[in-house]
Amino acid sequence: MTRPPLATIPVSWDEFHRQTRVLVKHIRSRGVWTRIIGIARGGLVPAAILAKELDIRVVESICIASYDGKVRGEVRILKGPIGGDGGDAIVVDDIADSGETIRAVRALLPRALFAAVYAKPAGKSLVDAFAAEVDQESWLEFPWEPVP
Repeated sequence: MTRPPLATIPVSWDEFHRQTRVLVKHIRSRGVWTRIIGIARGGLVPAAILAKELDIRVVESICIASYDGKVRGEVRILKGPIGGDGGDAIVVDDIADSGETIRAVRALLPRALFAAVYAKPAGKSLVDAFAAEVDQESWLEFPWEPVP
């Protein structure tokens, strides 16, 4: 278990879209991909934006459970990717936090390009590209999350 976040930072739809387009600039010249795999649930929104911006038609998901509310728990893979080692894929999530989710998915898709819109210090070395860094102890409140 982790301690509670020190600060909650709301992220608007506009800000998230803007940062995802920054991420596109970081990965556009890093290879040729035929599919995008969004880590559900947070990675589904940036997966759709990346697919549109990079003109990639195949969008998949890998379903992971690692949080119960704001408390991080054990990483469980609920649905894996379709196949392959990821050499043709971008794997994207909304945030690289502790890195546990990325580690679990990288074990399944070792040749994929891993990207996150936001990265915390503990997770940023595990992704190949990210748009913005945030403090490790902060909690980003994404626009698709329910308001308490």
